[in-house]
Amino acid sequence: MVKSNLQNNSDHIIMRYFNFIFFSLMGLSAIKTQAQTQTDTLTTIRQCIDIAIKNNLVVKQSDLDMQRLRVGYIQAKENLLPSLNGQVDHSINSGRSVNPFTNSYVTQSYTSGNYSLNANLTLFSGLQNLNAIKQTSLAYQAGKMDFQQAKDQVTINVITAYLLVLDNAELLTQAYNQLDVSKKQVERLEILEKDGANKLPSDLYDLKGTFGDNQLNLVNTKNTLEASKLSLMQILNIPYNRNLKLEPVSVRDVAKQTDENADQIYGTALEQLAYVKAAELRRQSAEKGVKVAKGALSPSVSLFGGVFTNYSSAAQSSVFKDSSTVNTGGFVNTPAGKQPVYTTQANFENKNIGYYDQFKNNYSTQFGVSLRVPILNYFQNRNKVKLAKLDYQESKYIEENTKIVLRQSVEQAYLNMTSAYNRYNVLIDQVKAYAESFRTAEIRFNAGVLTSVDFVVAKNNLDKANINLINARYDCYIYNKVLDYYMGRLSF
Repeated sequence: MVKSNLQNNSDHIIMRYFNFIFFSLMGLSAIKTQAQTQTDTLTTIRQCIDIAIKNNLVVKQSDLDMQRLRVGYIQAKENLLPSLNGQVDHSINSGRSVNPFTNSYVTQSYTSGNYSLNANLTLFSGLQNLNAIKQTSLAYQAGKMDFQQAKDQVTINVITAYLLVLDNAELLTQAYNQLDVSKKQVERLEILEKDGANKLPSDLYDLKGTFGDNQLNLVNTKNTLEASKLSLMQILNIPYNRNLKLEPVSVRDVAKQTDENADQIYGTALEQLAYVKAAELRRQSAEKGVKVAKGALSPSVSLFGGVFTNYSSAAQSSVFKDSSTVNTGGFVNTPAGKQPVYTTQANFENKNIGYYDQFKNNYSTQFGVSLRVPILNYFQNRNKVKLAKLDYQESKYIEENTKIVLRQSVEQAYLNMTSAYNRYNVLIDQVKAYAESFRTAEIRFNAGVLTSVDFVVAKNNLDKANINLINARYDCYIYNKVLDYYMGRLSF
């Protein structure tokens, strides 16, 4: 009886243990599934753009460049402040050297120290500092525009790759539909063939061949879809994930035509685009750089001042010790005869002067105005002016070329958008026509009054038109987003 109770308790404990393990594993599985759902699925374009900007190394490098330019701008402003520097020199001297306390030669070992605090304030230097502030400020603003351009470029790349995935996903759906139609026809003809009701055996083989083509097209479309997913995830700089799912865009927003013409878009782009502003700001910064270089040709005026003191272990001073009476060597005549003359003499001894006493007693100050006139410095300043002018001319060429390339890009994008929109509208009508043609052909083929060749032709025409319509619809969306980018209204 006792053994039975022990056995029951043991079985109960084992069951509780396995239940605990089971539900723990189930909980971990649920947590893992939830984590995968959270990390594997990117639902919107906005999320993809945010991840890409966060992970893109070009954007990060552009951010670092912007921060460097900001430091340069801050430094240019701080150059207006006075300079203040302290200096401490300590040395050990031996042999014959000059005693800094007496300024005379001594032959002994001693230590010495010099202490100074110097300040300088530039009053005028050809306006170099003020022009440098303006130059670095413009360069910093250009750096911010470069940073924005880097993010805009990533955004465009993400949108293009994102829409390519959606495009291929629709093409995959279309491929499944094609395969389904072919499969049903093959199955129908196989039944007729088995019942002996199929008048033309070649129809079955024609349909099987078409079914094989549709199967191959499905495989190719799947591979193309996965390749487009891989491309998107590489732009996002995240590992490849086959389970990636994207939120589709609204069909109403896909196929549309902008109201602005190419000239209006170009005019807006000149005012809105970050890289155009960056080119303008760099040209302005280079112009200020010429003024900075010219400022070095002008005289400079500055205030200076300093506080100085020193110390030497050889420094000594005479200190009164006592007094004594000594014979002067002179005599005076007295009735008693010549008497020697005595005088009181003060006695001194040399004592080293203390460190803090020397620090206080040797204190001195200096203040003044400095005028520096550049006369001949290997023509460095004049050559710097020439180089600055060349940099300014180059920045003008870059700005001009940026605007030329922008106009060409806008015109090309506008033409692409117009062509895609016109192609889309034509394809809508074409799909409707081929859909009706295929519906009629399928009825006639099922009735046995249409050959398999004509049926396959009608089916292929409809399939091709549907594929072209899907591509044209996403082409419209992509080109419109490019034009939105040029007009500075790219948002999600």
